[in-house]
Amino acid sequence: MADPRLTQQLAFTLHDTDFPTLGKKYRGKVRDTYERGDTLVLVTTDRLSAFDHVLTTLPFKGDLLNELAYFWFQKTAHVVKNHVIDRPDPCVLVGRRAVPFKVEFVVRAHLSGSLWRDYEAGRDPWALRLPPGLTRDQPLEHPTLTPSTKAPLGQHDEPLSAAEVVSRGLLSARDWARASEAALALFAVGQQQARAQGLILVDTKYEFGLIGDELVLIDELHTPDSSRFWVLEGSAERLARGEPQQMLDKENLRQWLITERGFSGHGAPPTIPDEVRVMLAQKYLTAWERITGRTFTLQVGDVSARLTKNLKAAGLLG
Repeated sequence: MADPRLTQQLAFTLHDTDFPTLGKKYRGKVRDTYERGDTLVLVTTDRLSAFDHVLTTLPFKGDLLNELAYFWFQKTAHVVKNHVIDRPDPCVLVGRRAVPFKVEFVVRAHLSGSLWRDYEAGRDPWALRLPPGLTRDQPLEHPTLTPSTKAPLGQHDEPLSAAEVVSRGLLSARDWARASEAALALFAVGQQQARAQGLILVDTKYEFGLIGDELVLIDELHTPDSSRFWVLEGSAERLARGEPQQMLDKENLRQWLITERGFSGHGAPPTIPDEVRVMLAQKYLTAWERITGRTFTLQVGDVSARLTKNLKAAGLLG
């Protein structure tokens, strides 16, 4: 059963922000990023996207996503440097501005999601050459990189092979090599933490950039928006029976859109009912608590007003 405070928060979700004095604004699917000099203020809104469409908002989603990303940024700082400077509000990170790579680094440990859909259809855009006869959700031999382009808002990311990343000039061979190494090392840390909490990190995506010549992790990591998590208990049995896994991520939304509304990114996106919004918010809350091993404090109220107050207190707003 969903926490009743999730329903109470429906009236206060944060869809957009407007802080011109923070700097030049870039509106992504979920984050509003303000750029001023070498500093970025990244506001994680409550917006929910799937199949490259912004669909609705979820109660507390921005806070849950941002706080979880901050948890992981701290936990993985020894693996690769990240852009985080400060966290003045539960839904805000202040970071160093990097020149972002035009490639997303997707690491997969299971034949699931879009990888399964492509495999089942006989497509191999990543040139993985997986053997025939594999089954849905089964573990891969080892974590595998399946990169994609980072498309502008409203357009679809394009999967491509590692060789194409370099041959197209999207990254130099050196940057591809060191970012790939960092992505696989980050994934190993994520797998370890997830397993310790009774979860499986199935797949995830990372984004990197450069500050000078320094490789830096940016955006987010190991959140339900960027990653797929399964409950470990009973996973092997579900796999053996050919049953769906118990998910704690945005795949719940994707599957609901496909099965209940016949929507997979083409045409006009459907309206998301409030009961589905609350159900999905509960998934995010459960994921946060299961991944971190902590309890998240839900405080019903106006996110926009709190955000403005905290940005002023941090000296970011006049």
